[in-house]
Amino acid sequence: MKKAIWIFALIALFFLGDRVGGFILKSLTEKSQFRYSRLYEQQIDADILLVGNSRGLMFFQPHIEEKTSRSTFNLSYNGMPIDLAEALVGDYLEKNKAPELMLLDVTMCDRINNQLTTEFNTYTPYSSRLRNLIRDTSITISNATILSHLYRYNSEVFQRSLTYLNKSDEDWLLDRRILQNIADDAVNYPEYNIDIPDMAMPALNRIIQTAKSKGVKVKLVINPYFPDFADRIMNLEAFKSTVEKATGEQVHNYAKSVTDIDGFGDYQHLNKSGARLYIDELIKDGIFGSLEAQETMHLK
Repeated sequence: MKKAIWIFALIALFFLGDRVGGFILKSLTEKSQFRYSRLYEQQIDADILLVGNSRGLMFFQPHIEEKTSRSTFNLSYNGMPIDLAEALVGDYLEKNKAPELMLLDVTMCDRINNQLTTEFNTYTPYSSRLRNLIRDTSITISNATILSHLYRYNSEVFQRSLTYLNKSDEDWLLDRRILQNIADDAVNYPEYNIDIPDMAMPALNRIIQTAKSKGVKVKLVINPYFPDFADRIMNLEAFKSTVEKATGEQVHNYAKSVTDIDGFGDYQHLNKSGARLYIDELIKDGIFGSLEAQETMHLK
């Protein structure tokens, strides 16, 4: 009898500790200035919504806002797959006033990333879309998250929320220059193709149609690569054509638009200096619309 009482006491203690600990970590998450904490805890109503994986961070928010006088919100994250982006974009559009423009880097359609998807269980208390996606990705992790609230916070995503507990993440971008020997060796990088998982184009299409149904103007782009590295992507033009055919939308190809070596942190990512050059190119090409029109709308 005493043994049974001890067992029940230990179970109750585990349950209580888990719930108290989960509540504390949940509270910290909600106070964070990390973009996904802001997504679920604040009214954002940005003028421009930015979407991508780590390459989407090249949509450098401080420079866009300075040059266009329009507010931005960036849903991009390192390694983000398009099905996870679909859930986050859906939540954003449901919770906020529709942005004027959604700018999406289509090179995020190159992967399935189940590990990252399940790490977003930190935010499942706020999103049925995330709960459903994680359940479809891993029923084991989905059930573990229900059983243990502390388990939700066993992830890099939660650690990022702590990093940005008291500071903005809007300048979260490389601030280093690619090493010269690495830059020189780009011509020797093995040739490769961008793979497109079966789920990618349907998910991209749903994102586009959901945004357009709310009156959002959608622009698809290919963000810059280091030029010599871009030459090693054998199906880059075919990838662009595939996306255009699948979506009926034009894809604006900026893969080789930045040529200054000082603008790159590595083969696939601009640094802050290069991102400013890229944003200036987008503005010059009218991707953000007429600056005069933007200023008029901002004043209103």
